[in-house]
Amino acid sequence: MAAKRTRARRNRRPRPAWIRDRRTAMIVVLSVVAVVLFSVLVPLHGAAYGSPIPVTMLLGAAAVAAPLVSMRRPNLAMMLFTAAALLIPLTVPRSGAVTAPWPWSVPMLLAFAVIVAAITFQHGWRPGLVQLVLGTAAGLIASIMLPEFPSANSLIVTTSVVGGLYVLAVLLAGRLRLGEELTQERANTAQEQARRELVEERTRIARELHDVVAHSMSLIQVQAATARYRVPDLQQDAATEFDDIAATARTALAEMRRILGVLRTEDHTAELAPQRGVDDIPALVETSRRAGASIALAQAVDGDVSPATQIAAYRIVQEAISNAVRHAPGSEITVSVTAGDDAVAVTVRNGAAASPSPGAGAGQGHGGHGLRGMSERATLLGGTVQAGPDGDGWTVSAVLPRHPVSPAPEGTT
Repeated sequence: MAAKRTRARRNRRPRPAWIRDRRTAMIVVLSVVAVVLFSVLVPLHGAAYGSPIPVTMLLGAAAVAAPLVSMRRPNLAMMLFTAAALLIPLTVPRSGAVTAPWPWSVPMLLAFAVIVAAITFQHGWRPGLVQLVLGTAAGLIASIMLPEFPSANSLIVTTSVVGGLYVLAVLLAGRLRLGEELTQERANTAQEQARRELVEERTRIARELHDVVAHSMSLIQVQAATARYRVPDLQQDAATEFDDIAATARTALAEMRRILGVLRTEDHTAELAPQRGVDDIPALVETSRRAGASIALAQAVDGDVSPATQIAAYRIVQEAISNAVRHAPGSEITVSVTAGDDAVAVTVRNGAAASPSPGAGAGQGHGGHGLRGMSERATLLGGTVQAGPDGDGWTVSAVLPRHPVSPAPEGTT
């Protein structure tokens, strides 16, 4: 049974746009009603009441078009219908309409009901009540001005029927308005719930990073910084190496604090330090060299480059060097960063590992998060990243636009 319902929902044709849009649907319905009423009212008044056809056409058009006018100009619609409702009976010759409904014909009675319902449904109960009173007063005045015609029993019936329709329109409009408010409230609640869940998840991640990763990095930094004091007869080269480790740990902690600031900020705009760019790539390469990597850098970037592109270029070079050092230790690494008129090209290539080690040669292209992150950065800017084997080594190539059409936020990390 559930499967049948699912198939039925899939096979159900989407409703036309004019049905989904309530305002458009009302325009269509009121237009059809106006055409039908006008096509009946004019011939009926001409044949049964003996009214002048040109005058009846003019007043009849005002009466049946008033509901459409009320979509935007309710006050003007009230004046049009009230004037037509008063003048149409006055155009009837004294010798006519002895046995016909008085003071209005059936099409005019229906037009009265439509204008009251339309105004009430769109603009509330007060304008609808005003139109009900004005229309009834117009019919009553016409009956008083022409006392020789039959009694106004039809006016009493019309007022009662239209009054009932007015009450129904008030109830229906209130029900629809309440439904819209409930739908909007549910949407706001769902949005707030999603935002709260996002904030809670970001807070949880920030807490884990702070309590686990940042704590471990702090221990590494402290141990490396105090190694020369705790280890007797420590050689100068080893002491320098420990100092470099401590400096790297401090940099990592600073990055961690910045990331934590972003995670704990709901508007995603927290920024505690300047973002890295292409001018910071030489320092990144030098840090890797001090760690033992053999890297050759060729960089030629002149002119203005979007901050988002600079961040992406720096992070791609950083990740590519990290992958090369991890998967091919001891290999020769070449880094090239050049800028053309419209794009910045980044190429990082490494050769084969100099000596076997755990993880060496494991391949950098097996769906790692680093390569995926590089691709996502480039895609957000409208650029591309290609990574794969190159002879006995591995090459990462990226092309990034100098000025993205829709640049990523400059706080992207």
